[in-house]
Amino acid sequence: MTYIVTDLCIKCKYMDCVEVCPVDCFYVGENMLVIHPDECIDCGVCEPECPAEAIKPDTEPDSDKWVEFNRQYSEAWPNITRKGEAPADADDWKDVPGKLEKYFSPKPGTP
Repeated sequence: MTYIVTDLCIKCKYMDCVEVCPVDCFYVGENMLVIHPDECIDCGVCEPECPAEAIKPDTEPDSDKWVEFNRQYSEAWPNITRKGEAPADADDWKDVPGKLEKYFSPKPGTP
């Protein structure tokens, strides 16, 4: 099992999860984070830290596409080991549906 980040993170990018990860398996994009599925040790400490509830175990239904999504972008984006600043409007984006199709950016972020 591994944990994955879903589209609920897009434009929220709170980064509380990064602070608690013991193995530094988060990678940063322009407007979201992902977890490298081969580096995650399945400890689960990140899941309750996410205010957007974007982190899920890969055992949930429909998680296969998110495992591959996280793998693809964790191999392209830089590793992040410290919590940064969340966007000022992060709370406004928490419950917005359809963020992947409308707002996802494949560009790497800055650690």
